[in-house]
Amino acid sequence: MIRQPIIAVLGHVDHGKTLFLDKIRGTTIAEREAGRITQHIGATEVPAKIIEKISSKLLKKFGFELKIPGLLFIDTPGHEAFTNLRKRGGSVADLAVLVIDITQGVQAQTKEAIEILKSYKTPFVVAATKIDALHYWDSKKGSFLENMKEQSPQALQQLDEKIYEIVGKLYEFGFQSDRFDRCTDFTKQIAIVPVSNITGEGIPEILMLLTGLSQKFLSNRLEITEEEEPKGTVLEVREEKGLGMTIDVILYAGKLRINDEILVGGKNGIIKTKIRALLKPEPLSEIRDKKSAFVNVSEVSAACGVKIAAPGLDDALAGSPVVLAKSKDAKGQIERELKAIRVKGKTGIIIKADALGSLEALTQLFKSQGIKVREADVGDITRKDIIEACSVKRANPLEGVVVGFNVGIEEHASIEAKKLNIKIFRGNVIYKLIEDYKEWRAQEQERLKREREKKLVWPAKFIVLPQYIFRNSNPAVIGVRILVGKVRPNMKVLNSQGKIVGKVVSIQSQGKELDEACANEEVAVSIDKGVVGRNIKLNETFYSYIPKKQFNDVLTLDLNEEERGLLEEIKSIEQKIEEEKVVE
Repeated sequence: MIRQPIIAVLGHVDHGKTLFLDKIRGTTIAEREAGRITQHIGATEVPAKIIEKISSKLLKKFGFELKIPGLLFIDTPGHEAFTNLRKRGGSVADLAVLVIDITQGVQAQTKEAIEILKSYKTPFVVAATKIDALHYWDSKKGSFLENMKEQSPQALQQLDEKIYEIVGKLYEFGFQSDRFDRCTDFTKQIAIVPVSNITGEGIPEILMLLTGLSQKFLSNRLEITEEEEPKGTVLEVREEKGLGMTIDVILYAGKLRINDEILVGGKNGIIKTKIRALLKPEPLSEIRDKKSAFVNVSEVSAACGVKIAAPGLDDALAGSPVVLAKSKDAKGQIERELKAIRVKGKTGIIIKADALGSLEALTQLFKSQGIKVREADVGDITRKDIIEACSVKRANPLEGVVVGFNVGIEEHASIEAKKLNIKIFRGNVIYKLIEDYKEWRAQEQERLKREREKKLVWPAKFIVLPQYIFRNSNPAVIGVRILVGKVRPNMKVLNSQGKIVGKVVSIQSQGKELDEACANEEVAVSIDKGVVGRNIKLNETFYSYIPKKQFNDVLTLDLNEEERGLLEEIKSIEQKIEEEKVVE
């Protein structure tokens, strides 16, 4: 038997993901959503007869015979449904539709979706929506290819310009792409389909492509048997009036029946429960929509979206596997899944997320950027997380942070974070969280570098200018020219015989106090124990005294060639004095 392929719909907020499915469903779910943004994850079945009705001419034109029973679309606010559509070693989704507003192009969440699709190695097509908003384009209901024949040269040129902007952006992520009718190899090129969610233009092409590609390239993956053990993944955990806590599940293998005992991953371990009810939305309705008609069924077969009512689901985790309790190694399957996602290491940042799928995606993307993860878990940020981050911070200040995706922060954790000065990053766009952390890390690196430099003595060489003796002693105030390096306050001054003549108390130029003076600058310096004529001679050359234990650390500073040579000179002067002391 062949099951229907699972299609995840991803894209930037307000680029038309739900409207895209609405045009297929002929419903108005997007109109009823708060702010017209998808609030919950949903699943929609589009039966083969609907595909046949909408795309029959194109299926014949491209030589596709309809064999699959339909398409199962997963709609999502951002990336959550896709990342929760997970199984060990990959994604449950067979294909994905990446929705991109053709007038806005690739945005922050689009980049995030591309990165996630890439990391999960999921094939996808691009729905370039809102072509009806292009100035010259005359959008009409039905086939894009048919309508294209009637467009003006300006309209075709404008469309091509917008499409090639998307092509260029996809290339930056390592993907070759083109408008679908120009693609020569669908295994190597991402197909871009221009679509209007208002008129429905391009919808027949999208359905044709998804049907054709899944039948041509995924036939082995879609084959199922009656004996196959049921496997699913939790999309969302939510309370339903009259049912209690329920789980929305995508079943991608086998069958589930009422009274089956199942295992689900929970916040505090594995949950074992018995299915009390199986609720399926009717075809072309939608699992999250309160106005959808749900049908009580005794069993469900892959692939489908189903709401499961069962006792003890309060702590169930979105993104968790769902398996039959009597299945071989059922407990081990879930334990391995949870262990693979819930990281526990020795060093790195702390990550908290609202669901297993988000947690896995966040962890993977941070690691792909070369960022270590010490701990990754589901739930709000706790005081324990802050203490863990503080422990990391002692060893590596750049990693002692907490990153939270779609989670809250406990009051005690917030207080502890302020007390211990632990940086917390929270947000609902993975891509932005990573960017924010990297930006903070770069700034912090620079700050720590400056602090470290202040503790180290920079190599310096300067000469006394005889015409600028402002004070002979207590302290001596003399004009000097910096020959090499940097002179800073509190630096001990060394003469060419290896003797310390005093310490720089202050540096001034034109009456202003300076933090440092660099090569070729002429400034006035105050030396506390310096006495002009006794230990300070006119035209004499002086050096910064660098403690022996600092030489190796000073070498790690951004020294130029002259400064590196000077460091060796200072080293030899100090070494000579040490040797003389040993002889004495």
